[in-house]
Amino acid sequence: MPKYEQYSQELSKQLETNAQALRVNRAGFDERNAAYRYAEEDGRGGWCTPFLRDIDKIVNCPYFSRYADKTQVYSLYKNDDITRRSLHVQLVSRIARTIGNALGLNLDLIEAIALGHDIGHPAFAHTGESLLDKLYHEHTGRHFLHNIHSVRVLDKIHGYNLTLQTLDGIASHNGELELEEYRPVPIRDFNEFDERMERCALDKNYADKIMPSTLEGAVVRISDIIAYLGKDRQDAVLAQAVKKSEFSSQIGTVNAEIVNNLIVNVIENSYGKPYIKLDKMHFEALKKAKKENYEKIYNHSLSHTGMEGKIQPMMREVYNQLLEDVKKGCKTSPIYTHHIRQVNENNPKQATMYELTEPNQLVVDYVASMTDDYFIELHDFLFKDSAYKVKYRGYFDE
Repeated sequence: MPKYEQYSQELSKQLETNAQALRVNRAGFDERNAAYRYAEEDGRGGWCTPFLRDIDKIVNCPYFSRYADKTQVYSLYKNDDITRRSLHVQLVSRIARTIGNALGLNLDLIEAIALGHDIGHPAFAHTGESLLDKLYHEHTGRHFLHNIHSVRVLDKIHGYNLTLQTLDGIASHNGELELEEYRPVPIRDFNEFDERMERCALDKNYADKIMPSTLEGAVVRISDIIAYLGKDRQDAVLAQAVKKSEFSSQIGTVNAEIVNNLIVNVIENSYGKPYIKLDKMHFEALKKAKKENYEKIYNHSLSHTGMEGKIQPMMREVYNQLLEDVKKGCKTSPIYTHHIRQVNENNPKQATMYELTEPNQLVVDYVASMTDDYFIELHDFLFKDSAYKVKYRGYFDE
């Protein structure tokens, strides 16, 4: 059983006094009202707030390091300058903290949500999520959504006992649905939260509609869009997939300009308000820019390497093989040796329970945890004679 040392009573009192002084006139969520699913066990007090503990747990999750090899948009490129999710979550955190600082919000809660928001995202960017959702739905009638799965990773698979406010912000970060105004919708407790998560798995339309319960969650949600809007355009030009001149420039021609102008507008229209808002002109420009990104980037991201027609059948082959292995109880399969065993080692209290998870869910958990490179190597391992072979676009390829 872990033993966590605690501060002396004298220092704890001083730290709490200092924290109380910092809370004066702050508009953000008060960490003293943070809600846990289970009583917090580590006993740390003073400066180490519930949301700082959430951050520690997230960055120490085994899946956090996998951000470094999960591509944001352009997969199968050997190009160190093309964005991986490790950079994306840092950009979201930086943008959200800038906005949150100006608005007097809780920066620790913002950082926890931002760093954890994509931890359940599968390999191959938008394409990977769509393919995994299709396979999961065919077998179970349920949907795979990376934001909901990010909650599952942190709350169920690794059981970190994060606060309700952090998990709620992660679940409702959906950066695919832009709004002119983000007004928090309160949530009562974990029972209501669990009901929402289950409904999202059954109804994708409902999943698009859930709103954060805090201003901090709302800030991360709009910051997700701000972080990827111009950066994905920058990557498209780097990948020689789109010319810079093909994009409109109502809110900026380069990424730094887009980020600055949207941050300024959010702060201008949200300061002192119970919501996060863009003015109509900036909102319409953001919508137009995002629509262009879909038309010119996201709908064709894998086609630029010529691999679009290969990843889909490869994903199906891997899914079906792993599902068969689980149903047969094949303990030499990678789903046991590389996934279930690791989860059990990280969560000794629930080791036997995780293996009883529904087989399709186990497969989804494993596939969603994979990086781009890992998936390709796993496919080669499982199907040595497969006709589907992936070739990366190299550093010196035209």
